[in-house]
Amino acid sequence: MLIPVAGIGFFAYIMARRIAPLVRAAPDNRFDNIVDRLKNLFFIWLGQLRQPRYRTAGILHIVIFAGFLVLSIRSISLVLIGISHDFVLPGFNGFIGDIYNFFKDYAATAVLIACIVAAVRRGIVRPSRYDVPEKYGKDHTAEAVFVLGVISTLMISESMFEATELAAEMQHTGHSEFIAPLSLVWFFRGMVSEFSHSTLQGLHLVMYYIHDLTFFFFLCFLPMGKHFHVITSIFNVFFMRVKKGNIKPVVHGVSVEGLDDLESFGVKNLEDFTWKHMLDFYSCADCGRCSDQCPANAVGRPLSPRFITIKARDLIFRNYPLSGEIYKSEMLVQDIYTEDEIWSCTTCGACEEECPLGIEYIDKMVDMRRGMVDEGMVPQSLQKPLKALEKRGNPYGIMEKKRADWSSEKEFKAECEVKVLEKGAVADTLFFVDSITSFDDNIKTIAQNTSKILKKAGVDFGILGKAEKDSGNEVLRFGEEMLFQDLKAQNTAAILDSGVKEIVTADPHAYNALKNDYSDLPPVKHVSQVITEKIKSGALALKPAIDPDAVYVYHDPCYLGRHNGVYEDPREALDAIKNLNRVELEKSRDRSFCCGGGGLMLFYEPEEETRMGVLRVNMAAEAGATVIVTACPFCLVNIQDAIKVAGKEGEIIAMDFTQLIEEHLA
Repeated sequence: MLIPVAGIGFFAYIMARRIAPLVRAAPDNRFDNIVDRLKNLFFIWLGQLRQPRYRTAGILHIVIFAGFLVLSIRSISLVLIGISHDFVLPGFNGFIGDIYNFFKDYAATAVLIACIVAAVRRGIVRPSRYDVPEKYGKDHTAEAVFVLGVISTLMISESMFEATELAAEMQHTGHSEFIAPLSLVWFFRGMVSEFSHSTLQGLHLVMYYIHDLTFFFFLCFLPMGKHFHVITSIFNVFFMRVKKGNIKPVVHGVSVEGLDDLESFGVKNLEDFTWKHMLDFYSCADCGRCSDQCPANAVGRPLSPRFITIKARDLIFRNYPLSGEIYKSEMLVQDIYTEDEIWSCTTCGACEEECPLGIEYIDKMVDMRRGMVDEGMVPQSLQKPLKALEKRGNPYGIMEKKRADWSSEKEFKAECEVKVLEKGAVADTLFFVDSITSFDDNIKTIAQNTSKILKKAGVDFGILGKAEKDSGNEVLRFGEEMLFQDLKAQNTAAILDSGVKEIVTADPHAYNALKNDYSDLPPVKHVSQVITEKIKSGALALKPAIDPDAVYVYHDPCYLGRHNGVYEDPREALDAIKNLNRVELEKSRDRSFCCGGGGLMLFYEPEEETRMGVLRVNMAAEAGATVIVTACPFCLVNIQDAIKVAGKEGEIIAMDFTQLIEEHLA
């Protein structure tokens, strides 16, 4: 009786201290979309859907997790057996109990084997994603191996506890219950079958106390480090992001109109994070998957998502000790993070897509940038484009009246007349061009090709011209909240005044902003979706491949793919071109590798060993591609530059999706 009372008491005290920072944290609205949250709980937590993305580690984790679920019933019953020797869980004293014991014995065996393999893999093989650079603190391998040892102790003690009972029963009655062949219990009973009755009784008692003490020790140890996720993961997955592409409000419950009344913007100190983000810090399993997929980490930028979380968790443990006073937190970007670390993120979402526990990063990075902007901590290279956006509505500082100049070029205009929706001009569809496609001389062909395609497909469309402002997708993600709200308000008014019924854009960043960051607008589509619809309906026909010897590969833009789930439309449109030879990149769809362009990243000068675009070009070369097709103007700029830097001019070319489709219009 003493062991469970003491164990539960210590656990309750530890948990009360661990919950303290969540209580002090900022609010977060996570009780919406209950059906979606239950689906996440079923598929991502219970079904371990993301674990097999890293096959070996994933399978080991699934075995240990599934075994834990099965054996949790047995562990609870063992605690209660210590209070009442004849206790049996309701419903488990008959046929159901026999079936459970059969599977439980195999589960314990599988978990022990998985723990041994995992310990060898973590302690000896040591995959590089587990490494901890000296600047990030201590290595967690010892803790991981120790916990695997604790779990193994639970499996061995429980199995031996049962084996000694069955051996004693055999000696006393001459028969025993059926035992799962080749299970731990089966082996252990064979080992102890010749022991004396008193020895079996003593061993039985010793194994019970070892299991009971280990169980409660483990329960109290979990909240002390990275294995806290064993407890918190179910909650973290339930409360994880259910909508992609959007950014959390500055403060939940504060309207746009109320932003002017806020004394401080963004996250500056630890307690400025929301309670869900605090829960994220507790829930990190230190598996390194986020950093392994992070393009910023891959090119040597001073950012590793894994350590964004781990450093914050260490800070929580330091500021909220298990006893004594709670320490006052300092500004995070001076205490545990650096400015370059926070600015290095491209918000591509690869880390969030990979995390098996629903840990979020983009909102945290944006919130910390909001805090940095509020403190005047803006990189020098970003100050000019941000001021230009404020003054002219675009990062280039070009006069608003020139936004539609691409549509007035003589040769293009003779082929395709584009309506400007002003002075009475109306259209069913708005072609939202956005800044880079409007003003970059090398990119404006995307606007022209898109216009030709829409015209050929019979779409009644027009543009806003000078009334259009930058969509603000990057402005929001770089922490300039009030500037984004201004751009959003101007664009919303212009779009609604135009009377259009739907919006089409060739820019995934504009697509994402209009779809996820704006509200009360007509439906928004990327041009690839429109093209695929028109091909399927027969309104758009494509001729066979002009160059059937070329090898094409499609690069998934982050803000079209991961953030909005548009993977198949561009591929279906490309495959509609007969005889076009298309291959896939190893890193594609939701594992696509960011080009590094991301809007204002074109102006930011990060500290890095190589360019993301160069790595992407090399991936395309390894796949045997001669043409990289992308559906994003930022990707096109970066990949074209990367081809030059990688020295692959003449071997590989990059082209926009709309260019390829326009060239093949029948």
